[in-house]
Amino acid sequence: MRTRTDAHDPVHPDLAHHDLRHHGDAEVRDDGADLTDLAVNVRPGTPPDWLRKRIAASLTTLAAYPDGRAARAAVAARHGLPVERVLLTAGVAEAFVLLARALAARHPVVVHPQFTEPEAALVGAGHTVRRVLLDARDGFRLDPGAVPEEADLVVVGNPTNPTSVLHPAEDLLRLARPGRTLVVDEAFMDAVPGEPEALAAYGDVPGLVVLRSLTKTWGLAGLRIGYVLADPATVAALAAAQPLWPVSTPALAAAEACTTPAAIAEAEAAARRTAVERAHLLAGLAEFDGVRAVEPAAGPFVLVAMDSADTVRERLRALGFAARRGDTFPGLGPRWLRIAVRDRATTDRFLQALGRALSPVRA
Repeated sequence: MRTRTDAHDPVHPDLAHHDLRHHGDAEVRDDGADLTDLAVNVRPGTPPDWLRKRIAASLTTLAAYPDGRAARAAVAARHGLPVERVLLTAGVAEAFVLLARALAARHPVVVHPQFTEPEAALVGAGHTVRRVLLDARDGFRLDPGAVPEEADLVVVGNPTNPTSVLHPAEDLLRLARPGRTLVVDEAFMDAVPGEPEALAAYGDVPGLVVLRSLTKTWGLAGLRIGYVLADPATVAALAAAQPLWPVSTPALAAAEACTTPAAIAEAEAAARRTAVERAHLLAGLAEFDGVRAVEPAAGPFVLVAMDSADTVRERLRALGFAARRGDTFPGLGPRWLRIAVRDRATTDRFLQALGRALSPVRA
């Protein structure tokens, strides 16, 4: 298993070029109305009407301060955990900031390529971060032995953004030990049918912190709602670092609504449809010489490598499609793009555009 480690150094020539604050929304922020968005991983057609109505109904209570007890209990019940193990947050991004500020980590490690906010939050809180870089030649598979023994905070995504790799739960559990906080970002786990490698319901693993998001599957990126699952002492420490009333009343209503059995069944059905559409996208990508997708993929997106990816991305924009650049992720480079999974008709249009974008590059 090929891996390597790097200490974060903002002036190191190999590390300084990664813009950790660049995210997919930047690809569509200004002219997104003219583009088919394959850069952001929020499920299309969301939030559903029933969820919009639940959120709208909460607006009649905005004069009162938010009360998160019902939503917290609903999340706890969804995972079969005591309510003391649940902390509601303004999206997973807030959770990363809380972890960076509230936990006294001396040797934090972030496993890359992955979502860059954990490292950005740690660096912003004054931590020196060591990176464990997974290797494309191994399909970006996790090697627990590559994580330094002295690491007292380890952050890893599952399934990982942007690689779409789903790591086995047993490999993740090998990273847990007394004296170490193991943070597993499961923001996209509800997009995996059956959630086979989820650790969210594991309440007896020392130091385990699981993060979940409701913004991707339910189309709530603008509302900001997620949660932390951890031991009560960690939850209390993170809560103490939050401002008062950190989660709005509409976001609390959404959390309660999205954790019901009916909502979980709807998310599962959506995950199964996504798996079918992802297979169609991967089959189409395989038809192009010089385009290699990371497989097996488990998330609602795929990571692809190709020559002249920057040029291809700009030509795709001219053809009406926004793709996520990969070079801002540590461990990747200018040959990588991330493509969101969409419905078959959209994918077919994208594949036609990709063929046009590639042809001039090869000429």
